[in-house]
Amino acid sequence: MTVGKDVSSLFPDILKNIATHDLEQKKLVYLYLMNYAKTNPELCILATNTFVQDTRDPNPLVRALAIRTMGCIRVDKMVDYLCIPLKETLNDDNPYVRKTAAICVAKLFDLNSKLCTEQGFIDTLLEMLDDSNQTVVANAISALLEISKMSDAKLLNVNGVILKRLLLTLNECTEWGRISILVALADYDTQDSGEVEKIVEKVTPQLQHENPAVVLSSIKVILKQLEKVSSDTRERMLRRLTSPLCSLLTNPPEIQYVALKNIRIILEKYPQILARDLQAFFIKYSDPLYLKLEKIDILVRISTKENASILLSELREYAMDVDIQVVNRAIEAIGQLSIKIESISKKSS
Repeated sequence: MTVGKDVSSLFPDILKNIATHDLEQKKLVYLYLMNYAKTNPELCILATNTFVQDTRDPNPLVRALAIRTMGCIRVDKMVDYLCIPLKETLNDDNPYVRKTAAICVAKLFDLNSKLCTEQGFIDTLLEMLDDSNQTVVANAISALLEISKMSDAKLLNVNGVILKRLLLTLNECTEWGRISILVALADYDTQDSGEVEKIVEKVTPQLQHENPAVVLSSIKVILKQLEKVSSDTRERMLRRLTSPLCSLLTNPPEIQYVALKNIRIILEKYPQILARDLQAFFIKYSDPLYLKLEKIDILVRISTKENASILLSELREYAMDVDIQVVNRAIEAIGQLSIKIESISKKSS
């Protein structure tokens, strides 16, 4: 199955092993069911009794595994059996089970939004924002944001109380939970400068996180707050962002490309933010073509009178590259630089 072979014919035999007490074997059986449930929807229903029993197992790992698997099985008939176990696991004593059940609500909404709403699962997610475990709170936020996307409705209306909870949870949850919290913070309209300071203070440490997604989400939150601070404070906050933005270019090429696309958007509003970090965007020999072209574009955007001479020398090197596309883009960039900075036009001729 994991190497791409069709083993759907084994469904009846695999199903016989679902009641095993061996956790590793149970994981494999559940994984198989998630992959092949659609090919045998009628037989899959035979497993519902075992699923329900496992959601009441003394072992919290088994309870969480069962509710996760039920949520991942994309069979309409399974939805009818999911509601009662989901209600029980959302109120489970173990936080690991609760956080797993929270994500399952979003999966149920995707399958049957009407049933999910009628059964009060969305209200339960909102109540889980007050959970004592920060990981549960983070997963509840993730589920609410996901449901909001699917329903085109804003379910997570952040107020002062929820804001305090979000900021408290930010440092206590997983990296993926942090991203969800940062997304919620980015959508929040601050009421006064005090809230701006609190948000920036709590979010700034996330700029040093090893996950690029956390860094980019943190930058988005801080940029959102720049509109509501004084010019001096804005300049100070922008200086804080230069190092994290440049550090994103130490990641693999695919992540660098995403970072450069985001940097381009930032430069449209704050063109001078990276003017002193020109060398961070110089092309490396090992860079793939798409990265080289994007870097040249960024270099032209952050050019100033002070760094134009250095950039011109660099672009001349690129104009002698072995790749014709890099050569053409470098020549085009030299022309753009000459138009942008008149003093450089004579040097480029």
